Amino acid sequence: MRTLLAPLLIGLLYASTPASLFAQQPATPLDSMPYSPSLDLTSLDRSVNPCDDFYRFTCGGWMKKNPIPADQSNWSVYAKLANDNQQFLWGILADDAKATNRTPNQQKIGDYFAACMDTAAIDKRGISPIRPELDAIDKLRDRKALIAYIGPLNSRMMGTFFFDAGPTQDPGDSSQMIAEVGAGGLGLPDRDYYVKTDPKSEETRQKYLAYITRILTLSGESSAQATQDAATILRIETTLAKASLTLVERRDPYKLYHSMSVADLEKINPAVSWPAYLAAQGAQAVSSLNVTQPDFQKTLSSVLSTEPLPALKVYLRFHVLTAAAPSLSSPFETASFDFYSHYLRGTEQMPPRWKRCVRGVDHNLGEALGQEFVRRTFSPETRQKTLLMTDQIEQAMQSEIERLDWMSPTTKVEALRKLHAIRNKIGYPDKWRDYSKLDIRPGDYFGDVVRATQFESNRQWAKVGKPVDRTEWGMTPPTVNAYYDPQMNDINFPAGVLQPPLYDPKSDDAPNYGNTGSTIGHELTHGFDDEGRQFDAQGNLKDWWTKEDAQGFEDRINCLRNQFANYIVVDDIHINSKLTSGEDVADLGGTLLAYIAWQKTIENQRLKPVDGFTPDQRFFIGFAQWACENTREASRRLQALTDPHSPGFARINGIVSNMPEFATAFGCKVSQPMVKQKVCKVW
Repeated sequence: MRTLLAPLLIGLLYASTPASLFAQQPATPLDSMPYSPSLDLTSLDRSVNPCDDFYRFTCGGWMKKNPIPADQSNWSVYAKLANDNQQFLWGILADDAKATNRTPNQQKIGDYFAACMDTAAIDKRGISPIRPELDAIDKLRDRKALIAYIGPLNSRMMGTFFFDAGPTQDPGDSSQMIAEVGAGGLGLPDRDYYVKTDPKSEETRQKYLAYITRILTLSGESSAQATQDAATILRIETTLAKASLTLVERRDPYKLYHSMSVADLEKINPAVSWPAYLAAQGAQAVSSLNVTQPDFQKTLSSVLSTEPLPALKVYLRFHVLTAAAPSLSSPFETASFDFYSHYLRGTEQMPPRWKRCVRGVDHNLGEALGQEFVRRTFSPETRQKTLLMTDQIEQAMQSEIERLDWMSPTTKVEALRKLHAIRNKIGYPDKWRDYSKLDIRPGDYFGDVVRATQFESNRQWAKVGKPVDRTEWGMTPPTVNAYYDPQMNDINFPAGVLQPPLYDPKSDDAPNYGNTGSTIGHELTHGFDDEGRQFDAQGNLKDWWTKEDAQGFEDRINCLRNQFANYIVVDDIHINSKLTSGEDVADLGGTLLAYIAWQKTIENQRLKPVDGFTPDQRFFIGFAQWACENTREASRRLQALTDPHSPGFARINGIVSNMPEFATAFGCKVSQPMVKQKVCKVW
């Protein structure tokens, strides 16, 4: 589902080893895998004083014994659990690929996986699966035909061609689905990659040109022609990038909400026949829609109207190839990996084929695979315990809102109304997705990918003009992550993230509240961060704050922005705290709420130290150990430019230094680094 804002996440990327690994390494059931308890004492570095560097104290041992695997750009507690989940899913898919008595869903996920694993057949086909698309582009004889071709192309190929479009919740009426047209059309991760002039950005653009040339050469172009075409593609993309909003600007939902009629959209971008485009998506009845970036549409109209037809055709040709590359033969897949994963993220080698195929099934048939995962790994008892913890943290949030000295009674009423309206989604959907109309054919991997993409595009566009389905999820059940959706006003915790060591139902409450409890609180407070606070209880874009309250909120957020802007990510690159402030505020507020809820839970208990740590110390160690990570330099650079999350060390040290409860628990002195004389506090 497309939304005005991307769901706000707590916290895994594309990435060959021989296909024979499929037979050499059997999957292991999760319930028999060895795992550390929620409080991992072996991850500590006791040579570090927790009051000097709490992150290093809690994660230093983990960092030493967990070097980054060659097929990863970073390695973390989350990534390790995701790897365990993938290995378990591999076992499910390997069984379903060869079983004879299968349910319809088992047939689809098994046949998709088997076709993906058949690298000999994929390599034998080479470029032939995408050749019809390339031939069709070559046969486009005029500008009008090319522009008309964008519509069907956007619906059947992964990627965006010149722009993005699809359904979204109406920001003015969150109960309804409307059509939306956005920016897009870039091959680099963000618009800043095209406009920054520092040496590293210049190098990245040269590497990108080399990648474009390589892909075009693989498709049959001469080296000289491919080099010339690469320059053309970069020129077009740079024009589109300069007209796009920055990531920081896109944090303001009002800058992304421009309701207009289709006729008005045609006035600012007359190059595209929008009624024809919408009809190609099956949305011919649309008369009005949201245009996220009107200035982008004006520039796009100029590009489509003035660029020579051969330039537009080679742009389309490249973007079709780069979207298809991970699903084509090894030379294309390797070229894609070498640039997007090896260069941009520092990943040394592709993940084994089985991992890539598991990810493909999860991406295209996630809820069919998710049913198999949930049935084996997620008990009703775990779901109920997590729901109880969520309720307790929401009660803590209510108490904190009621006690705020900077929020007026009028705004408090609306804040509490929104809090009580939040829907808690734990584990898996109550209603599973129907894949009966998706045709998955044995031995036709590329065809399966295209049909799955078309199936999802059709499913999404069919939502336009209909009521919002508030039971739908934006993540699959095996996913190791969580999110808050401001327009749905719900928090979502897939079963995949509610597994040891992140959540251990056999453990005592202190580390569970410190880890999972803080994550629940994190997602909850996203409803009230600099983005989420601009939506009301129903998820409508609406200013429900008094002017004075809004200013008081910004003043408190600026305290964190100023603090986090001083942290260095790599070399002289600092955290872009204007980009990360929503996550930083959620980390601080979520940890405080989890601590309050946990204290309420144990208020009538006399808990003793365990393993030499007091209950409060165990809470904070549990909190910190979810963030243990090692990250490659290239990936740190990418994250600094594009990731709204701060690095792990800042997400821990930057939070506990603002919590007097932490200083008390570890007996920290005022002069020590983990103690701030003037703490930042929002909630």
